[in-house]
Amino acid sequence: MAKDHGPSIKNDRTYQALREEGASKEKAARIANAQAAGSVDHDNRPYEKRTKDELYEDAQEIGIKGRSSMSKDELIEALRRH
Repeated sequence: MAKDHGPSIKNDRTYQALREEGASKEKAARIANAQAAGSVDHDNRPYEKRTKDELYEDAQEIGIKGRSSMSKDELIEALRRH
């Protein structure tokens, strides 16, 4: 059973899984809450299995600057740093 992370986390199971995979608290909360609201279908695929376009969209959504000139590997690195 997933730990209760408080009222600010809407999907504790997703939040916990993302944290265990190494996601920051901010990113895990954002994804868990968006998924609970039905506004995102996060399938937890590794970045390496996603297309450059998908990575670009993720980077755009969170506001990573310089994303248009980044390679796929650079996008992955920037997303992991966020």
